Amino acid sequence: MEFSLGVALSYLVGSIPTAYLVGKIVGGIDIRTEGSGNVGATNVFRVMGKKWGIGVLLFDMLKGYLAVSGLPLLFSSAVLDFFLTRLVFGLAAISGHTWPLWLGFRGGKGVATSLGVILALAPEAAGASLLIWLLVFLWRRYVSLASLAMAASFPLWVLAFYRETDFIWILFPFGLGLSGFVFYTHRENLRRLREGKEKPLL
Repeated sequence: MEFSLGVALSYLVGSIPTAYLVGKIVGGIDIRTEGSGNVGATNVFRVMGKKWGIGVLLFDMLKGYLAVSGLPLLFSSAVLDFFLTRLVFGLAAISGHTWPLWLGFRGGKGVATSLGVILALAPEAAGASLLIWLLVFLWRRYVSLASLAMAASFPLWVLAFYRETDFIWILFPFGLGLSGFVFYTHRENLRRLREGKEKPLL
């Protein structure tokens, strides 16, 4: 019962529609009808400016980090070990961000919340992946391309940093699945990148 409650709360934390709330409260707009229409930090950055875009990014990361580092301390599992419990709670938060209850299950692409999750679960691999994001973004100025490069590199960094650990058997498949998930949520961006129609951020 405790575990199920923890999963549900992780989903609800993840489903807090940060970009939507900032758009409504600060800008008096529905972010879903502005810019790209995506309920994420990049669209807020484009529509409302750098300050609010970075704020949304950090809060969305915090949702994932909190679900993995905070909630498992309150809601343990009698069946799963602690690392696996944290991972499941992280997945619930990512699901909440991507398919939020409050917005008809149509949310963001999950990158910021996923980053918060992996920072809590695998900080070394997350830091190296984030460096990849920064290098690709500085090179091409496409957030989508940088996010895809970061996602693709994460499973490799997991192997590099954690191959001798007891939890590599679950962390590596999780990394592969997360990478595939990011590519799925960015399928339209991939199409625009191929067609040369993707817009750089700066």
